[in-house]
Amino acid sequence: MNLRQTAIAIGLIGALGCGGVQAAEPADWSAVPATTVGLFYPGVSPIEWIVNGSAHGGWRGLKRGDSCLECHSEETGDMGKKIVSGAKIEPSPIKGKAAAIPVKVQAAHDGANLYLRFTWKQPPASGAPAMDKDNPVKVAFMLEANQVERADLSGCWETCHQDARTMPEGNKDKTKYVEGGSLASGVFYDLIQWRSNGEKHDGYIAEKRVMDGGTALVDAKGEKQGDTWTVTFTRKLTGGEGDVALASGQTVNFGMAIHDDSATGRFHHVSLGYRLGIDAEGDIQAVKQ
Repeated sequence: MNLRQTAIAIGLIGALGCGGVQAAEPADWSAVPATTVGLFYPGVSPIEWIVNGSAHGGWRGLKRGDSCLECHSEETGDMGKKIVSGAKIEPSPIKGKAAAIPVKVQAAHDGANLYLRFTWKQPPASGAPAMDKDNPVKVAFMLEANQVERADLSGCWETCHQDARTMPEGNKDKTKYVEGGSLASGVFYDLIQWRSNGEKHDGYIAEKRVMDGGTALVDAKGEKQGDTWTVTFTRKLTGGEGDVALASGQTVNFGMAIHDDSATGRFHHVSLGYRLGIDAEGDIQAVKQ
C-alpha cells in the first residue's frame, strides 16, 4: 500500500464508528425534544418489597396493570426525600446525600445509530467517604424488548433483588439478575454504562449481570461544564448477543441510573420505567434526524 492509499484508508476508518457504522450525533441538540426524567434515591426497595402488599400499597395498582410511572411520576422528589432521610426503607442513611436528580433526556437516530443525551446539574456532595474513588459519576441505561414479565410496568426493578450483594442481607456473590432470565430466550435487559474515568461498558442482565460482551455501543462520552454534566451515548440500532435490536416503529422499555457522589451498588439514583419509541409513541421519542 502506498502513502496515498494509506491516507485514504486512515480517513475512511476515521469516518466510520466501531463496527463500520458511521457515528455522527445531531449537529444541533437544542432542536431535539427533551423529556425531564426524575431520578430518585430508592433505598432498600427491591422487587420483593415492591410486590409485598403489606409493605407497598402500590402493589395493588401493579396487579391491575398500572405502571410505577403512572402512580409516582409526580412524586419522585418527595419519595427520594423520605427515603434518603432514613424515614422509610433505608436502614443506613447517608447524611447530605441528594434525594433526587432531575435529568433532561434527549433521543434521536439516523437510521443506523441511536443517540441518547443526558444533562443534569451536579448535586452538592454529601461529604461521606467515597465508595468509588475512581469514579465520582457513573451513568447507565437499560433497554428491554417486552420479554421480561412486568418490565413495562416496573422498569428496571425486575433486576433488583433483596439478595443482591449491597443489600442489607445480601449475598456477596450476587449482582443484579432477572428471575427466569435467559439470553438465549431473549429474556434480558440490555445494559450500557459510562464512567467518569473514561470506561465504557456494553453488557446485559439475564440470570446474572455481565458488564461487557455487547457490540452495539459505538461511543460514550461525558463532560462537566460548571455545575452541569452532559453524557452522550451512541449506540448501533442493531448489535449482537445481549443487545436489544432496535428498529423504526418499535417501542421498548427504558430506564436509567446515576451513581452520583462516588457511589456504588444500590446507593445510586434511579428512574422509574419509561417507554422509548423509535419513530413511535413513547414517553421518550427518538425521531430520525
